[in-house]
Amino acid sequence: MKSLSITGLILLAVSALLFYLTTDFAVEQIKISHIMGIMAGVGIGLIIGGMVGYLSKGSAMKAEQKKKEFKQLQKDKEELEKQAAEIAKRQAELEEQNRNPQI
Repeated sequence: MKSLSITGLILLAVSALLFYLTTDFAVEQIKISHIMGIMAGVGIGLIIGGMVGYLSKGSAMKAEQKKKEFKQLQKDKEELEKQAAEIAKRQAELEEQNRNPQI
């Protein structure tokens, strides 16, 4: 977004320079071609802004989905570790019982 803002400011400066060179900032020298240029610039800006917004939203949604999947995997890992520890504990108890049979 930062680079998009910088690009927008550069284009705005270029358009102001071109406007100054063609009209000397005199209102009576503004023609229909200037208005058409302004409208085209706004249209292009809206199109580019829409595309960038769509792409950034898609990226944010993908990142959020990856975070959710990662958290779920961490929960699954913890649960599996608990089960493994419980199984190891039972296995140790069984081995202990087999070593010392009660008569």
